Amino acid sequence: MTPSAKFLAGGLAIFAALVYMIYAGLTQSAVYFITPSELQAAPVTGKDYRLGGMVLPGSVKWNPATLDLAFALSDGKASVPVRHRGTAPDLFGEGRGAVVEGSWTGDGYFKASQIMAKHSEDYKAPHGTPGDASYRDLLRTLKKDGTAR
Repeated sequence: MTPSAKFLAGGLAIFAALVYMIYAGLTQSAVYFITPSELQAAPVTGKDYRLGGMVLPGSVKWNPATLDLAFALSDGKASVPVRHRGTAPDLFGEGRGAVVEGSWTGDGYFKASQIMAKHSEDYKAPHGTPGDASYRDLLRTLKKDGTAR
């Protein structure tokens, strides 16, 4: 084998390895979630899922003594009951989007090990005039001594 053929073969091997590493990195870092409709179509007990949807209004039940949290996620077509042990993120709430990681149980609910609350990408400045109580409360939280002027 001539030196140029060896150089070409080595270059192709390195190029193929780089292409594979890029492909593997992209497919492993892509994170998808399924909807409640997709889960209900073919649930597999014990399989790990990432489930996303909107928290149904009126479905959140929280027991601070036991840290048990129950709620339902919906995609507008179907809803799935979810149970979690622990506290929810600050942005979690009824009518908001959430993605939960966990597994489907044989008892007919999704057992979440982690909750990720979705939030809006739009910043909305607080409304109010300097005379409003909400405006004074905002200023009070921003000042070190806690008094609004």
